[in-house]
Amino acid sequence: MKSNRAKVLHQLDGRPLISHVCRTALALKPRAIYVIVGHQAEEVRAAIESEFDSGAHHILFVHQREQRGTGDAVMAARDHLAGDTRPILILSGDVPLVRSQTLVKLIDTHRSANAAGTMLTVRLENPTGYGRIIRNEAGDFIKIVEQKDATGDERQIREINAGLYCFGSDKLSEALDELKPNNQQREYYLTDVPAILKSRSEVVAVYQHNDAREVSGVNTRAELAEFENLIRRNAIRRLMIENGVTFIDPSHAYISSDAQIGRDCVIHPDVHIQGKSVLGEACEIHQGTRITDSRIGNRVTIKDHCVIIESKIADDCAVGPFAHLRMNAQMEERAVVGNFVEVKKSRIGRGSKSMHLTYLGDATIGEETNIGAGTVTCNYDGKNKNPTIIEDHVRIGSDTMLVAPVRVGSGAVTGAGSVVTEDVPPNTLVAGVPAKIKKKLDDSE
Repeated sequence: MKSNRAKVLHQLDGRPLISHVCRTALALKPRAIYVIVGHQAEEVRAAIESEFDSGAHHILFVHQREQRGTGDAVMAARDHLAGDTRPILILSGDVPLVRSQTLVKLIDTHRSANAAGTMLTVRLENPTGYGRIIRNEAGDFIKIVEQKDATGDERQIREINAGLYCFGSDKLSEALDELKPNNQQREYYLTDVPAILKSRSEVVAVYQHNDAREVSGVNTRAELAEFENLIRRNAIRRLMIENGVTFIDPSHAYISSDAQIGRDCVIHPDVHIQGKSVLGEACEIHQGTRITDSRIGNRVTIKDHCVIIESKIADDCAVGPFAHLRMNAQMEERAVVGNFVEVKKSRIGRGSKSMHLTYLGDATIGEETNIGAGTVTCNYDGKNKNPTIIEDHVRIGSDTMLVAPVRVGSGAVTGAGSVVTEDVPPNTLVAGVPAKIKKKLDDSE
């Protein structure tokens, strides 16, 4: 990968490679998952624990003190497997696209053959770099030969080892006792284990899979980009065919495979919908917008170049252009946020509007309230973040500074350029620096 970061930590579809493999393994409902960690062990562990509850899912971490090959990695977990006779799957942390259905077929092949060990193989047009599957004239498995140790004739073989195995735990443990670093790298190859089992007159089975891409590993950034493109194209095609979503230019949209988008939504070019975002029906998302881990209601319009992160937008709202919602910003039905408005950890009530050049931080805004251009909720006093509360039917004049903590009562009005440092009673007009009550307003005003 030509990287200072461990390969399995590189991101694919918004999560590390290792997380994809763990997710697939969890779909099989295993008794436990053992993650062998070595290089950047703490970072790998943190990446997995940030997505999965390791205790609830029985994900255990085993440290490989020296990186001496795949066989040595499995040896590190031997004590955890002692006395267990159930099948054990061995998966590679850099094979992110493998499906649980494929692993079930591998297990079924293992069980039906009553095998001591079973490996998954595929045929490649260009098998360079992969271990070759050596068979006898009858087609029975003999051994795996790594690329670096293969002869010229062996390198012509197109069936390769995909690095996915199913072993009887007891048989695997016995074979590991015989594993030797008899190769140019002086490493312990897990690929030698099937041949060891064969020499002990054990049954070694092969499940040849028909989709090489699914079980391919990621070894370069170019391959990582290819995988990303494949996942993205599949997600967009599924949404178009199954959900009735329109993509103006599917080749220039970036959609997480976890995203949900409802019927009759229209997605313009260069839109990024990331993480577990959910969009309702009949939304229109315009060019350059990024939506991450957010929930969008029905009939919502997001105009050009907006950023919406971990926020909620209810039905019939409009956002943007150039708006920024973050940290659990919330918009209730028919609320509108306009151009160059930032909303942070705030709630905008039903039918309320903030149309221009405004910052709303740590604020609660009631219904049918209008926030004038240039308004700022001054929520930070140098030590703490403080709340601003603006009640229903309020009109905040342009360039108003609301110095939190402060409350503006229902029906109140602030004059343009006001600096509000004290609570504003309901149905009053305040203005000035600092803002003072100018008059009492009738309900009709």
